[in-house]
Amino acid sequence: MSIIRIILAIILPPLGVFFTVGIRGAFWLNILLTILGFIPGIVHAIWVIAKHDD
Repeated sequence: MSIIRIILAIILPPLGVFFTVGIRGAFWLNILLTILGFIPGIVHAIWVIAKHDD
């Protein structure tokens, strides 16, 4: 499942974060980062997925 979330994070970063943490602060932060610049959104999404992948 983690590899699918990482692929989603590359294609559409907020979707990868949503599947990892749901609608929380990290999700809204990722939407803001994606709007401001696509690359920061991807980096944040992969970081959130890696952090929550135990």
